[in-house]
Amino acid sequence: MFPIRDHNPSGRTPYVTYVLIVANIGIFLSYWPLFSDPYSLNLFYVNWAMIPAKIVHGGAYETLVSSMFLHGGWMHLAGNMLFLWVFGDNLEDEMGHLPYLAFYLSCGIGAGLVQLASEPYSLVPTVGASGAIAGVMGGYLLLYPKAKVDILIILIYIFRVVPIPAWLMLGVWFVFQLFGGLSMQTGGGGVAYWAHAGGFVIGVLLTLPLLLRRGGTRFWNRTDGHPPHPETRYAYARTHIPNVKRKR
Repeated sequence: MFPIRDHNPSGRTPYVTYVLIVANIGIFLSYWPLFSDPYSLNLFYVNWAMIPAKIVHGGAYETLVSSMFLHGGWMHLAGNMLFLWVFGDNLEDEMGHLPYLAFYLSCGIGAGLVQLASEPYSLVPTVGASGAIAGVMGGYLLLYPKAKVDILIILIYIFRVVPIPAWLMLGVWFVFQLFGGLSMQTGGGGVAYWAHAGGFVIGVLLTLPLLLRRGGTRFWNRTDGHPPHPETRYAYARTHIPNVKRKR
């Protein structure tokens, strides 16, 4: 289940979102050659990724920021940038460019601290913009719970684009992060689930004052839980899959 777009164009050009996407891609390309040399790549991550034990014992707090702009591969990068592209523009539109940038960085740092608290003595490098983007998703959910999001559902050979409300898509995503985090306690690993869940909650909390300034529930009533812009409508093509009868 992948979000591919929403139905909510922003009222202003999301320059910060564009810059963040370009920065993430550019930084990834700058160290992409290291992927052919595992030793050099690991050394690079030791210096710039967030390693909980290194922060606890050495105070390498700058890695809480640097790790936000590193990724573990093309799919990791593409997935994060897709989510930022879908959900970032409306939040930047509502917050303003510089407040949105401060919000993004705060969510990323906070997510890193949550991951640090969940496993303070881990030696595993943590990289990715997922914590900051999870904060963007949390803020989006709080402001626009009924906004339509198109998701791509892939079931073996069936591909279907389905519009669903943001609260359902983002709520399911958040629950998955909680279950993933709990699985870490029983031997799961490989994904910083607590950073995702923590960033999401931090995003909700940091967006709450903005919602209250907009009138709280009155804001939802005025916009019906959507961004205050005309909704974009897309034409959907029905997927035709012929029925094949079994021979007896």
